[in-house]
Amino acid sequence: MTRQLFVTTALPYANGKFHIGHIMEYIQADVWVRFQRMQGHQVHFVGADDAHGAPIMIAAEKAGKTPQQFVADIAAGRKEYLDGFHIGFDNWHSTDGIENHELAQAIYLGLRKNELIDVRSIEQFYDPDKGMFLPDRFIKGECPKCGAKDQYGDSCESCGAVYTPTELKNPYSALSGATPVLRSSDHYFFKLSDARCADFLQQWTHDAERLQPEVLNKIKEWFTKDENGQGGLGDWDISRDAPYFGIEIPDAPGKYFYVWLDAPIGYLASLKNYFDKGGPRAKYGETRSYDEFIADPAVEQYHFIGKDITYFHTLFWPAMLHFSGRKTPNNVFVHGFITVNGGEKMSKSRGTGIDPLKYLSLGMNPEWLRYYIAAKLNSHVEDVDFNPDDFIARVNSDLVGKYINIASRAAGFIARRFGGRLSGDLGVEGRTLLDTLRAHRDAVTQLYESREYGKALREIMALADRVNEYVDANKPWEIAKQAGQDAVLQDVCSVCIEAFRLLTIYLKPVLPALAAQVEAFLQIEPLDFKAADRALGAHAIGNYQHLMQRVDPKLLEALFEAPSAPEPEKVIPGGEDIAPEIKIDDFAKVDLRIARIVKAEAVEGSTKLLRLTLDAGEGRMRNVFSGIASAYQPTDLEGKLTVMVANLAPRKMKFGLSEGMVLAASHADEKANPGIFVLEPFPGAQPGMRVR
Repeated sequence: MTRQLFVTTALPYANGKFHIGHIMEYIQADVWVRFQRMQGHQVHFVGADDAHGAPIMIAAEKAGKTPQQFVADIAAGRKEYLDGFHIGFDNWHSTDGIENHELAQAIYLGLRKNELIDVRSIEQFYDPDKGMFLPDRFIKGECPKCGAKDQYGDSCESCGAVYTPTELKNPYSALSGATPVLRSSDHYFFKLSDARCADFLQQWTHDAERLQPEVLNKIKEWFTKDENGQGGLGDWDISRDAPYFGIEIPDAPGKYFYVWLDAPIGYLASLKNYFDKGGPRAKYGETRSYDEFIADPAVEQYHFIGKDITYFHTLFWPAMLHFSGRKTPNNVFVHGFITVNGGEKMSKSRGTGIDPLKYLSLGMNPEWLRYYIAAKLNSHVEDVDFNPDDFIARVNSDLVGKYINIASRAAGFIARRFGGRLSGDLGVEGRTLLDTLRAHRDAVTQLYESREYGKALREIMALADRVNEYVDANKPWEIAKQAGQDAVLQDVCSVCIEAFRLLTIYLKPVLPALAAQVEAFLQIEPLDFKAADRALGAHAIGNYQHLMQRVDPKLLEALFEAPSAPEPEKVIPGGEDIAPEIKIDDFAKVDLRIARIVKAEAVEGSTKLLRLTLDAGEGRMRNVFSGIASAYQPTDLEGKLTVMVANLAPRKMKFGLSEGMVLAASHADEKANPGIFVLEPFPGAQPGMRVR
């Protein structure tokens, strides 16, 4: 029976390029999609940019662009990555598309009709320096559950807890560093704590094989209340105040959906956009509309996501769909992160990161990475570790030494001695070998179906070992030297080519480009799993050309080479317009004093700030934080005289109280013309003297 599947990956936030974590997730989903299609099933595989939210609004403003143009520019760079790694989405859309606006508002109205929307006046953090309410991700502090520092305002990356920003301990603004203040505002909530939601989710999450065991164990924590009645499912704040780049809430001017509400709806919006463009009709002859298709009980819906967004996809998302009258996902497939060298977190600056575009620009075969990642993936929520030495060994040993080697050892004899034609009679030993390979088809397909790619590839490579044992036992290179043995030579080499074709079928979901090369070489139609039932027989093949090179270790050295520091550029004099004219009385309000830097030290948790202890001739020391760490070592500053603003209001920062400001010069465009220069008075000046 032909299955109809709707498959997505998590939507990348449209404020930056793809990183290797995105590519890993897309490879995992793409392998599964290709496998399903090779089984004869119909799959609609869609993605989109997560385009809304205050971070994009702020980034666009800094770039001098509208949010729409900012997102469009990011989206324009997606194709290079997806094509480069042979990731075959049917459609790529944006959550700012009209489809998402309509669907998000419709789902909200469905939830409101079910009395699952509540309006409450809440106290919300406001940045007094920036003059705006702070989005959750622009508030940081200590997790109220585990105490981890520098956690975002909506969830903890350390323990996975979800909370409101006001629950953070020692909060600070990620935009300005200022301590935020509380102001009241009406917000809209999705009542996840409603008994109906809890009952539904208890049943939905425990349906057979819907979620992985690790995910179910984590969900139990989110359902559970402690002895004080704390915990359990909490209501979800789904609104944000203007200014905000997003989808306006119906009948609530100035209120917008929080980006996390409309982001998963973007899965449906991308599918609708694909249907409206006629993609399913062209690909599968699908005549139904999007509404008819998505409502069909036989249609299966699957989401591939990272473990950091499990809460949203296994609780909010199914509840939103169910209580707005829509189908819920069949499965949510959760995976871990990608690390390097035994679990070390990736870092470009330390040379431990994998830049996907750098990988491609070095000429590294994208299917090396597809194979290596697939060989590490399984159905559990486990991190994938990239080890350069292991990468070289697996690719060179498995793909080239075992798999490609089979064709290269036999194809030349078929071309030179038999005009490219295979034998129609493969002999008892040959047929037995091929029957063994075919007998493993069901095991391989089951492993792909259950996303046990590592086990599937180990199974396939074990079969490749059997084929190579057959080659070594029969030694075609020796048979070729013996007179009157042409028929035997043709049979042995034909068995090798037939075995190579069967292995290619099994590897095709992981290696689609290589499989296409093999299909061209063998002069056959595109392979699917049913093709394993048929033999090529006395078939003419094309000329063999080498299909894959071994990995050169120097490529890995170049891939992990830390980026060199850019050479300083020439500073252009001036470069910044003179500020508006002021009067002498305005200048007199600023009390500038000579101060001696008694002590300078690095600030733990900050790469920009130095903590300065200043003597301004007051009979006490002042504590000042200054963003000059990129230009000075603490020892360079101690004992020096400088100029400070002495009557600046003290400012409470995350790291302590700052009691003034040290003056420094820099160019307006610090990226183009880097350099910070602390002001230093001529000899003879003394701490406490006023600059007039």
